[in-house]
Amino acid sequence: MKCLVCNEGEVVEGKTQVTLENNGAKVTVQGVPAMICRNCGDETVSEEVKAKLLKAFQEASAENA
Repeated sequence: MKCLVCNEGEVVEGKTQVTLENNGAKVTVQGVPAMICRNCGDETVSEEVKAKLLKAFQEASAENA
């Protein structure tokens, strides 16, 4: 699959890190599944993974409020 950003690189499965912030709370999650361009390095996290991360972050933030 070609990269949608540079239109040149091959996109492969890999891992990235995502940082979430809300009302002063900040968490960085490593090892997040992503599609990564071998040419430009663009990293894309699926909507499903984003939703899971956001839900977990919101639940953890609510518990600590």
